[in-house]
Amino acid sequence: MNDYRGKDSSGHNDNLGYHYGEGFSMRSVEDYRKQRKPSQPINLTRKSLALIIVLCLVVSALAGFGGAAIGNSIFGNDSSASQGSPKKIGASNSGYTLEDATGSNMTVQEITAAAKSSVVEIKTESVTSDVWMQQYVTEGAGSGVIISEDGYILTNNHVITGAGKITVTTSDGREHEAKLIGADSMTDVAVLKVDANNLTPATYGNSDQLAVGDLAVAIGNPLGELGGTVTAGIISALDRELVIDGQTMNLLQTDSSINPGNSGGGLFNGDGQLIGIVVAKSSGSDVEGLGFAIPINTAADVAQQLMDKGFVSGQPSTGMTYTEESSGGDSFDMFFGGGGGYSGLYIYSVDGKNAKKAGFKSGDQVYAVDDVVISTFEELSSIITAHDVGDKITYTIVRNGRTMDISFRLEEKTAN
Repeated sequence: MNDYRGKDSSGHNDNLGYHYGEGFSMRSVEDYRKQRKPSQPINLTRKSLALIIVLCLVVSALAGFGGAAIGNSIFGNDSSASQGSPKKIGASNSGYTLEDATGSNMTVQEITAAAKSSVVEIKTESVTSDVWMQQYVTEGAGSGVIISEDGYILTNNHVITGAGKITVTTSDGREHEAKLIGADSMTDVAVLKVDANNLTPATYGNSDQLAVGDLAVAIGNPLGELGGTVTAGIISALDRELVIDGQTMNLLQTDSSINPGNSGGGLFNGDGQLIGIVVAKSSGSDVEGLGFAIPINTAADVAQQLMDKGFVSGQPSTGMTYTEESSGGDSFDMFFGGGGGYSGLYIYSVDGKNAKKAGFKSGDQVYAVDDVVISTFEELSSIITAHDVGDKITYTIVRNGRTMDISFRLEEKTAN
């Protein structure tokens, strides 16, 4: 076939088109068309046509499978989700559920089934006297956790403080009158005992092995009337140091919903094990998701000491009980013979041998401790708990309008 691309006079190809130059002659379009041979039609047999169709189908199928594989690699292979079935825990690390996101080995439903029967409701009754010596009954409520088959129950000290009667209701609705075995105000732990057998105790976990972000399931009796309530969240912080009622405590922080009545209830991990005893929540209109629990390693040790000997070793005590007066001193003067209308912290009773020997008396106002001025029991407690048994401290007291200093040594606390 003739080459109709233009060449220059030297014979080189020129891609810019035709050129009029040396070695070329002009030819008409008609001459060119006359020289072209007509195209031959393509004839396909039925066998060839069928083969082409089959090849097209095979290519289409391969493209479909390839697209599905690419989609699965991007979006995950979870056929059960498309059918409306719940996602299997541990099937992937996609984080579709709280359990997946926290690496839990059990679902919240499974944790509830394993732990709910070990959590109890607690109701208390206390007899209180007003300034006119009229008595009335006050009721309280909280939660607790069964720690032995024969009826030992772990709860908070503040749940049962001052209670004359304690009633425990188990998850099956049975009520039992409970006896106080021991309590510790410093750690806010108390142990009760009910006359029952074959109860379901919680399984202890290891709070020292927790990490921020672990699953945390709280079970308790919020508002004192919603027993068996389950809430779920995560461990928000470890070793959170807080001062509650004058006691410095290292607590677990969780965003599981906590409300009054949850105190003493259980905080469980992703294996259904007890990792904490719920103790408090931060309150306020602008506060949400701040709950706290005593680590179970601490609570279990205190509980065992309370069951073995009724107190916790190594805790300092002044050997005295106190009362706060903040209304001008009138009611206090009525019973203690006049403190001059002072408002602040007063000694209610002197029980320890060191305090008695030092010369403290009921009605003394505690003005300062080691030159630190105080006015509340919380302030006093913070100072005392920072000391060890045997440390020498100095109280500045006010007695009958006179100020004096009294020094003495702290004793070991042997009772709540």
